[in-house]
Amino acid sequence: MIPRPPRGREEVPVQISRLLHAHEMILLEARSMARQASKDGDDGTNDLLVSDIIRTNELQVWFLSEHVVDVPLVRADGNK
Repeated sequence: MIPRPPRGREEVPVQISRLLHAHEMILLEARSMARQASKDGDDGTNDLLVSDIIRTNELQVWFLSEHVVDVPLVRADGNK
């Protein structure tokens, strides 16, 4: 289950991190279900999960992870 965000405002990096984590949780479940569908010979369900759910969420994870920075911003003029 994806937890609800806390009430009130959060900083943008926290919101992005929370959204990234939610997409990663969806991917874990979808990959598990796709493996089970493949094992059960249910090619249609496997294709639906891979084509629509997994690929879409992988794209979102990639996009969001491009906005997560592990180090403080350093500006070209040397100011922080």
